[in-house]
Amino acid sequence: MSPIADAWDPQASSIPAPTQQALRTLEWVHRAENLVVCGPSGTGKTFLLEALGQHAVEQGLKVAWFSLEDLGVLLRRHRADDTVTKAIARVLRADLVVVDDIGLLPVAQDAAEGLYRLVDAAYEKRSITISSNLHPAAFDQLMPKTLATATVDRLLHHAHVCQTTGKSVRLTQALAVKG
Repeated sequence: MSPIADAWDPQASSIPAPTQQALRTLEWVHRAENLVVCGPSGTGKTFLLEALGQHAVEQGLKVAWFSLEDLGVLLRRHRADDTVTKAIARVLRADLVVVDDIGLLPVAQDAAEGLYRLVDAAYEKRSITISSNLHPAAFDQLMPKTLATATVDRLLHHAHVCQTTGKSVRLTQALAVKG
């Protein structure tokens, strides 16, 4: 096991243990299903995706990791020479593509379009995993409604949605420190 996967504490997560165990099998990745983990900041969304991503790498799978802003940069960089489709195809050489922390920052048009293009191109071919402070049903708060609807439609069609709850682990730890 890796330090990241070893550091994952299933008991600390609000996601039920049987769900965590099912996700750890990675069968959903082999079936090109998606995973959406949503909930408040600090409740372990990114940490879970890091552990699953590391486990996938250890199982011989290819994993790509992006922020939503990274997708916007990718789109802008390749729009000028009309190679966006090729760039997205290169990203989808990975078996699992993670897009982390949707909903924290305002979404630029390029980033929203990049997310749509990625989800559309991966649809029923590759697994996309997203962490977000918002449930995907609220993505129209972040991006134009038509783009959000099309993205969420494809994303959730074959998806597992896990919602985290509770207080921020980081904030709880910080407040517990006595100095």
